[in-house]
Amino acid sequence: MKRQRREIEGVSLAFLDVISCGFGAIILLLVLTKVFEPVVIEESIRNLEGYLVSLQQELYDLRGEVKDINRKMIRKEDLQTEQIERLARLNAELSALKSEHEKTLDKTRVSTLIEGRLAEAKQSLTDEMAILLADYKRAADDNKIGGIPVDSEYVIFVIDTSGSMYNYAWPLVLQKVSETLAVYPRLKGIQVMNDMGNYMFSQYAGDWIPDTNARRKAIIERLRSWNVFSNSSPVEGITKAIATYYRPGRKISIFVFGDEFSGRSIQRVVDVIDKINRTNSKGERLVRIHAIGFPVQFANPPRYQETGIKFAILMRTLCERNGGTFVGLADFRVF
Repeated sequence: MKRQRREIEGVSLAFLDVISCGFGAIILLLVLTKVFEPVVIEESIRNLEGYLVSLQQELYDLRGEVKDINRKMIRKEDLQTEQIERLARLNAELSALKSEHEKTLDKTRVSTLIEGRLAEAKQSLTDEMAILLADYKRAADDNKIGGIPVDSEYVIFVIDTSGSMYNYAWPLVLQKVSETLAVYPRLKGIQVMNDMGNYMFSQYAGDWIPDTNARRKAIIERLRSWNVFSNSSPVEGITKAIATYYRPGRKISIFVFGDEFSGRSIQRVVDVIDKINRTNSKGERLVRIHAIGFPVQFANPPRYQETGIKFAILMRTLCERNGGTFVGLADFRVF
């Protein structure tokens, strides 16, 4: 019995020792954990604070760089805007220069083209035209301005109002009518009709328009929009002007403005005018006939130029035979 009891007591003591050691180990762990935990947390906090300060410094640096970049971008945008505006100004100046250059080239080309085509036309005259030109002589008269005698007291304008004249040469027609009136500072009477004999002012049909500054201005203003039917032949207007307005003792000049003659025979027209505009005892014609030719047809293909050539030949012949002057313009536009 004693032996068995000792064995039980030995086992109990061993078990208690194990339990005691376990509790001791747990207590030791708790002690160690409590001792080292604050140190670890404090170091972690310090590390995080340092990292936060570092991040804040980097943020400030980045903000500074962003402001720097923004300033540079704004400067570049301003510079780009200035360069764009300057480029636009330069383009506008270049366009203006190109336009002026093109106008100069066009004028030169037209002048060269007209001269060349006139030379070709002269070489290809019909027999009828050649006969008419053979008798042509340039009149010599000291009482002239720009080759046109200015001794007349009455002036009649016979103006071609066809589409080719009105659409292409009309600003120059206005200019030449003004210049012609300026050559005659004081007249006893003025009349304006188209190449078919239609009057500009019907209230003055068969009569003279008084020569006043107001009437001269009215003629130019009405001429700006005067667009009546025309058959592109000055014959009707010339014959009507002579038959209606000639009286003995009147010094009359007829100014024909046109660009083409659509009739068939130049000689026939010359003969008709010779019969109407007879010579007096001194060998002088009843009225003078002057003409200004507008080279509109020479801006068209060659097949359309014949009527322009015929007008030039007709009017030069009529002017020479009727004491006047023919002026062929180098261009039909106002520059």
